[in-house]
Amino acid sequence: MLYLRDLWRRHRRKVLVTAGVFGSGYLLYKLYDAHKRRLTDLERQVAREKENDEFIKAQMQVHFDNIQRIAVTATLPHAMHYLSCQIDEDLNLSHLTDRLMKGKVQPNSLSSSEKLELWDRLKILSFTRMVVSIWAVTILSLYIRVQVNILGKHLYIDTACGLGSSHLLEDADPIDRDDQQKFLASADFLASHGLRKLICGMQTAATEVLKAEQLRDFFNTAILHQTIMQILDMFLSMGSPHHWVDCMMPEDPRSHKLAKTSSSGETNPLEFTQFDQLMVETREVVSSAEFGNVVELSLKAVAKALVEDKSFQSGGGSLTNGMPLARLLPRIAQICPSLVEEPSKNQFIKIIQNVPEVGLFFTLLYSSMSAS
Repeated sequence: MLYLRDLWRRHRRKVLVTAGVFGSGYLLYKLYDAHKRRLTDLERQVAREKENDEFIKAQMQVHFDNIQRIAVTATLPHAMHYLSCQIDEDLNLSHLTDRLMKGKVQPNSLSSSEKLELWDRLKILSFTRMVVSIWAVTILSLYIRVQVNILGKHLYIDTACGLGSSHLLEDADPIDRDDQQKFLASADFLASHGLRKLICGMQTAATEVLKAEQLRDFFNTAILHQTIMQILDMFLSMGSPHHWVDCMMPEDPRSHKLAKTSSSGETNPLEFTQFDQLMVETREVVSSAEFGNVVELSLKAVAKALVEDKSFQSGGGSLTNGMPLARLLPRIAQICPSLVEEPSKNQFIKIIQNVPEVGLFFTLLYSSMSAS
């Protein structure tokens, strides 16, 4: 016993140090083991979230492709057909050409001043129909692509919320199918409500640009392209910035409903629907400087392709070599319907889609909306 006490007295410090080392080592091991388990759990959680995000993206792409298919196969063809019919109705030039033909067969049926007036009206309205068609096919095809991107964004949000993956989007209300269809159907606003205003503005611009042009004046490819762009530029610069947006879509529902509430004396504002939200977001995009730049480049591309079209280059003279304005007008009337024909046959829609800046704009728009 005395031996053990003496041994403990002599080696107590070493024993305590050794025990402390072993104790500390065990504690560190337990801490390390707990940390390692936490890291493993975190890695599993990250892997699950990544897998979930990939699934969400795949689901979003399915939804987006479905909306894209509907837009390309149904919305755009329907809107283009409706637009074509309305342009043909509102800018039908047959009454002018019929009177001029009658005057040619029966010279005494029209006086010189009446002939000049008819030719001048035909000149203005022919160019008006051409630039209206150029603007309409450009804006309509771009507008529907904006709609598809905005719907794609909301479908992404709906999918993410449905899978419970995004706490940032918990309060987002899903867009129901009726609002989606109503939103896509708003592409008909141009043909049903905005066309008259568009025609009036284009006719004013065409009258100003063409006021000095005579029927005997020669037009070639460059002059016609320059004239088209002058009319379009004048129209776009008329009135307030982005005034042309009102030809494409209804007024901002926020200001409209506020004004309606104030005029009726109601204290509670009218309900702001999901459809209203979609329209507000669309107006913000189409009113942006970036979209305006895409519109300008697309209009130039369509105008360039139009003046180089074979309809202007054959049949009794070529526009490349030049021809009198009087001979150019029938060719303008002949080519205008092709600008607004159905998308599957419409070369000008394909030209718009192939403008590099258009593709870049929608790629950035889609990316920014998906990330927001």
